[in-house]
Amino acid sequence: MKITEKQRESLTKEITIEIEKEDYLPKKREILKEQAKKSEIKGFRKGKVPPSIIEKFYGKSALLDAVNSVVGEALNNHIVENSINIIGEPLPIEPESAIDWDSEEGEFSFSFEIAPAPQIELQLDEKRTLPYHKVKITKKGKEEYIKNIRKQMGSMKEEEKAGADSLLIADLTQPDRVVEGAYISLSSIEEGELRDQFIGKKVGDSWEIDVERTFTNESDRAALLKVKTEELGEITPLFTIVIKEIKKFVDAAVDQSLFDKVFGEGEISSKEEFELRVEERMANEYKEESEYKFLVDSREELIEWADVAIPEEFLKRWLYEANEGKFSIEEIEKEFHLFAKDFRWQLITQHLIKEGKLELPKDALLEYAKKMASYQFAMYGLNSVPQEHLTQYAQSLLSDQKEGRKIYEKVEEQMVIDYVKGKVTLQEKEITIEKLRDSVKQ
Repeated sequence: MKITEKQRESLTKEITIEIEKEDYLPKKREILKEQAKKSEIKGFRKGKVPPSIIEKFYGKSALLDAVNSVVGEALNNHIVENSINIIGEPLPIEPESAIDWDSEEGEFSFSFEIAPAPQIELQLDEKRTLPYHKVKITKKGKEEYIKNIRKQMGSMKEEEKAGADSLLIADLTQPDRVVEGAYISLSSIEEGELRDQFIGKKVGDSWEIDVERTFTNESDRAALLKVKTEELGEITPLFTIVIKEIKKFVDAAVDQSLFDKVFGEGEISSKEEFELRVEERMANEYKEESEYKFLVDSREELIEWADVAIPEEFLKRWLYEANEGKFSIEEIEKEFHLFAKDFRWQLITQHLIKEGKLELPKDALLEYAKKMASYQFAMYGLNSVPQEHLTQYAQSLLSDQKEGRKIYEKVEEQMVIDYVKGKVTLQEKEITIEKLRDSVKQ
């Protein structure tokens, strides 16, 4: 066996493996011997088929398996023994289909392209600067935050008369059709005469309505009439409407009930305490958003600083092969700039983990999962979930392979960013929450 290696111009290497009969014949005989034990061929007892017959039936496939096995093992051993840290997987330069497996057994030559991981050169010290945006809590911002809390905790109230933002529950009737309990949100109806026909109406009021003119959106009209969109053409638009209920969504009042819902029963008892706790919550949330903004900015800067050269053509081919043709070359070309950016970031991340000898803190994954769980519960208005329930839900997230992997990657990335933060000089900049959020969306 002979193995040679040469550098290619595309940041990759070519490894050629040449093998002779004595390299693969022992493996081929071993394969045929195992095949003979289990072969059942008419006219012969199981396990007693002559070697010549076994060779005739299975010789070619055994040769192919033996050669592939020997070459694969040799390639892997060469990579390990020479401490070559590769990205992707080795790719054959010449497809195996080009080999004439029907010819006389003899010498074979295979060439593979491999991509050694690039060396990362990234010096982090106080001479390097990164922006850190701090959000100031303003009176207007606090008022808006409390307004959103009141909306989130609001409820439906009965009304005597319909207003522009009322929700009506009504029956719609025709001689041969009745729609009971239809929901009508007046704010979704175009301003003007179409909405005005409802304003001031009371429970029990009845009049004729043209649903086609009033509810111009077909999906909304189909939902109102409780039919499929394609069935609308069969329905005449004139209905008699009878109002059954009039409701309005009302923001929660700033009182003890709201305090208990948001911060837990009995935790606070005055408007002043409520506003202070709101400021604390805003500060924590804004800090998280500042941290996320720092992560986004740092990632961009570090990628630029490192300027990692990657074998793009090799990676495009590897992506195509690894996905077994699920994506066309054209699709890979179109999205490759995004892949390349993420790929460079992964290389930088692993470099910094190795450089800083970083290890995830004990229970870091669980704590992050609990934070995720707490946020999800809060989305449904559950702000005081017992710790044991949070822990249980967090553990279920970690046990899910997909979610667990995402959590691990997030925590690992944050660990790296914290390491970077401790190495460089931070340039603090004050910013409004609106501008910060807009900058992250871009």
